[in-house]
Amino acid sequence: LAPGMRLLDVGCGWGGMVRHAVKHYGVTAVGVTLSAEQAAWATKAIADEGLGMRAQVLHRDYRDAPGADYDAISSIGLLEHVGVNHYPSYFAFMHRKLRDGGRLLNHSITRAHNDIHVKTGHFIDRYVFPDGELTGAGRIILAAQGAGFELRHEENLREHYALTLARWCDNLVRNWEACVEDVGVPTARVWGLYMAGCRYGFEINEVELHQILAVKVSPSGEAHYPLRPAW
Repeated sequence: LAPGMRLLDVGCGWGGMVRHAVKHYGVTAVGVTLSAEQAAWATKAIADEGLGMRAQVLHRDYRDAPGADYDAISSIGLLEHVGVNHYPSYFAFMHRKLRDGGRLLNHSITRAHNDIHVKTGHFIDRYVFPDGELTGAGRIILAAQGAGFELRHEENLREHYALTLARWCDNLVRNWEACVEDVGVPTARVWGLYMAGCRYGFEINEVELHQILAVKVSPSGEAHYPLRPAW
């Protein structure tokens, strides 16, 4: 990202990526989330931080995101909720939203294999993420390429996420009474069990965390991508 670029963040949650990109990279950013509560909180945070001229979070489906010809799209934790059968239309939408040379960063939890079993399991499906689906990084990359994207970089961050979950579990334990007061014992227990179980899953490679960076090449095949990336 660079000053003046336009970023679309789909499934933006509480607007963290939107605000970070605006503050640290000088972009203009739009985020979309299905949660009215998240959109309201993010909008207030944007106003409180004086970012209203360059940052916006909207309450809507990602398919209703405004604008086109974006320089970059970030999708962090959305693909798990899209459904494997909808991967082709998901990546086709991202492709249409980008300018030639525009980049897509897709960050999602995956399985360690590419078999046909995609359901997340009864506990997660009932208590945490209803109707979520996971598949392997290979199927995700195949769908992205099928939509016309050129893959430029891919990495698996599963050990990083295991460490992140360990910190989240520690934070929950240290702030247990406040969390219980906020959401109640049943919800606090569900999330404690979920995070501990997921940490173990990442540690034993039952699940992975893959990040792919893909580019919309021009009709003549130009990616407008640096030979030696800054990262």
